[in-house]
Amino acid sequence: MKKLLVCIMAMLTMAALVVGCGGSGKKAAYPADGDITVIIPKAPGGGTDGSARGTINFLQKELAGSKFTPVNKPDGGGVTGMVELANAKPDGHTLGMVTVELAMFPHQGKCKNTFADYKAICAPIAAPAALIVPKEAPYNTVDEFVKYAKANPGKVQMGNSGVGAIWHIAALSFEEKFGVQFKHVPYPKGTADIAAALAGKHIDATLADPGVFKGQVEAGKLKILAVMAARRSEIFPNVPTFKELGHDMTIRAWAVLAAPKDTPKEKLDVLRAAAKKACETKEFKEYFKKQGIDPTGIVGEEADKMMKEDHEMFGKFLKMAK
Repeated sequence: MKKLLVCIMAMLTMAALVVGCGGSGKKAAYPADGDITVIIPKAPGGGTDGSARGTINFLQKELAGSKFTPVNKPDGGGVTGMVELANAKPDGHTLGMVTVELAMFPHQGKCKNTFADYKAICAPIAAPAALIVPKEAPYNTVDEFVKYAKANPGKVQMGNSGVGAIWHIAALSFEEKFGVQFKHVPYPKGTADIAAALAGKHIDATLADPGVFKGQVEAGKLKILAVMAARRSEIFPNVPTFKELGHDMTIRAWAVLAAPKDTPKEKLDVLRAAAKKACETKEFKEYFKKQGIDPTGIVGEEADKMMKEDHEMFGKFLKMAK
């Protein structure tokens, strides 16, 4: 009898330990059922990296029990990380950032993956191109700039981030829209060099992300004539959009948090609902504005549509760039 009681007590103790360790057989609901790896196809410290880490921090707050782990994979200019995401197991536990280069790389022969290989969760940023010129330039509106460019065909020096890069495409789009011709001047090291050249009056204009030029604008060295967006910038609220001036143009540098295309809908719905809540918070918007980035918060199918539209648009203009 004594041995039987000892055995029963031992079994009860083991059962209690199993239950206490979560062994009741009931698995936690997604996304608390395991860590979520987030692939960032850029180096640490850059704009995409900061956007990705900020976004997943806000998502964690909306998803009880979730744990997101960022992993930087910048090789190949972002190709490696985006390809790895497309090929990842579509179980909701591998996500990643895909950037606007995804709409360009397939047309340039740099990778085969396109927007169709992913399902968007949200685009925290979609920075529009802006027409930026030196403060003393003899034009103060888009129409005045166009008039000047038409009077000086091929003479207006337009800085870009390299042949076939996004801001070069923005300039080609502008040329087609307004029937003008620029002298394209590449600065492949980035927008910091473009800003310096503009401030030094070595070039006449650029079409690029205005947030990068915020310091020079505030210092009175540069001015922004308009932004290519549907609504005004929260960072530059006094600058008109091309659309409100009667020119329906949109060129944007985006980063989208996405999942592999076959990720179950029920898991995507959970992530998208949390992203919608996160993007609407004051804290989310302030986080991006402090980095000089207009918070966007394009969620789910809207972001999928944006990627598809830009894939088609860049395909057209990259043919012109060759």
